[in-house]
Amino acid sequence: MSAAAELKPLVKSLNSASTDEEIITILNTLKQQAKITEAVLRESKAGLAVGKLRQHASKPVSELAKEIVKKWKTEVEREKQAAGGKSGAKPPAAKKAASTSSAVTPSTPATPTTSAGGGKFSNSRSAKSDGVKIDYSGDKTRDKCAELIYDALVFDSGEPSDLVLSRAKDIEKTVLADNGGANASYKAKIRSLFVNLKDKNNPGLRENVISGELPVSKLCKMSSTDMASEERKAANAKIAAENLFKTLGAGEQQAETDAFQCGRCKQRKCRYRQQQTRSADEPMTTFVTCTVCNNRWKFS
Repeated sequence: MSAAAELKPLVKSLNSASTDEEIITILNTLKQQAKITEAVLRESKAGLAVGKLRQHASKPVSELAKEIVKKWKTEVEREKQAAGGKSGAKPPAAKKAASTSSAVTPSTPATPTTSAGGGKFSNSRSAKSDGVKIDYSGDKTRDKCAELIYDALVFDSGEPSDLVLSRAKDIEKTVLADNGGANASYKAKIRSLFVNLKDKNNPGLRENVISGELPVSKLCKMSSTDMASEERKAANAKIAAENLFKTLGAGEQQAETDAFQCGRCKQRKCRYRQQQTRSADEPMTTFVTCTVCNNRWKFS
């Protein structure tokens, strides 16, 4: 059985795993694989599956995924160096011919060099570097918007240009249909998609779109909040909770009590206030602040 065939069941299990424990077990198995090459990663799609987990909400999962991607990149680079040493350097004429050939083939990136981790590129890709000319719509505005989406999807991807171009066109056409033409709302949505898709801290979004795991129709209806990485969503939720705590009942007099114990410092010196944050038939929310360590919590 080939190395890629051995990895495919693990990749399938990884994609369907529902708990952090399952994911970590599978990742540890993948980490121990002896022979990893770029061809194996591409055929098995292991690089894509593990690469997405670098943005997982669980820190142990994300850290392990990053470690595996780094390990695989090193092994692929070592493989390339060994192959280069065996074949020797190309004559200048051959190098020139190879670069000319790649420049005129849209499905083959001209400038970047590939590495492991789901087909990532060590240099930034774009429509220009890939030799891709986008002029399918007859409208310069639409073509430029499709090019922006292409650049956002491809800049750190190792997927073929024709696949990325197909996704970019589908996204542009869907946004056009959703907004009734190339109007102001159409341009605003394209800008939002460009910013979120090109976020270097959110590779999972790009990978999901290119692979088809996230349908274009769903992507085009997502807000910036929906498209954010898990880390960004967690940070936004924390900020929102803190702002809610600060603004609700601002200026109200807070009563002091020893009825509550702080979970951080275990002291019972607290101030509290109550606010009706839900419907009238629901209990009031109590906001508590520890006067010793300034820890804050709420309950209802």
